[in-house]
Amino acid sequence: MSVYLTGLLWVGGAAIIAAILAYLIRKYGPDEGRSANNEAAGQVFTIVGGLHAVLVAFVLIALFDAVTQASDASYREADGLVAATWASDALSEESGREVRELSRDYATTVIRDEWPAMRLGKDFESTGWSQLDRLRQVVAQAPATDEWQVDRKAEAANQLWQVYEARQARLDAAGGEVSAVVWFVLVAGSVLAICLPLLFGGPLMRTHVLIVATLAATITLLMYATYQLQNPFGGGADLTPDAFKAAIERFG
Repeated sequence: MSVYLTGLLWVGGAAIIAAILAYLIRKYGPDEGRSANNEAAGQVFTIVGGLHAVLVAFVLIALFDAVTQASDASYREADGLVAATWASDALSEESGREVRELSRDYATTVIRDEWPAMRLGKDFESTGWSQLDRLRQVVAQAPATDEWQVDRKAEAANQLWQVYEARQARLDAAGGEVSAVVWFVLVAGSVLAICLPLLFGGPLMRTHVLIVATLAATITLLMYATYQLQNPFGGGADLTPDAFKAAIERFG
């Protein structure tokens, strides 16, 4: 099912449930003192709603940053791999050819083996680290007969180190998620923020029902966005391995 259709069902369902609950409370609940609750309940709602909004904003901003960083890390990794390959072309023909083949194999491993597992949020075993280590060994053992080759060899080694760092950042991003404690606070705060307006009173029932339904829909939408953005490589973010596909094309 589409992430958008699923989100629409969640948001619409929450709004309907909240509207029905508000209607039943207003219709069958006691009216005595309801309007007098507005001031006291409003003050409490301001505090609870404000704290909840700050927490949700903090979590969503952190998740958006994590998605951006994961995307940047994948492009740094692929670009570093290409740069290392191009620098190795200045070395011996055998070394340059082996580095290019190993780089192509590494990019293929990331696309075919690692990316599907990261999209599902599962642990996986991959030959990626060993392939990178083999690349490092080939570059380190490549002969350098002049100053230009020495410089290109150092550049290739430096680019491979950046690939190592970017790869680790990508794997760390794939394993990140919102902790259970934060989820508990988010859900509890959402329930409190939705339930407090049920204590409000007013002359028009339909207006009260609409307000509660809108609040429930908005909070549910934010919770759904938080859930979808936990894993940058799956869910709503769904980062793709385009950087590595482009790198394979550059390898020829």
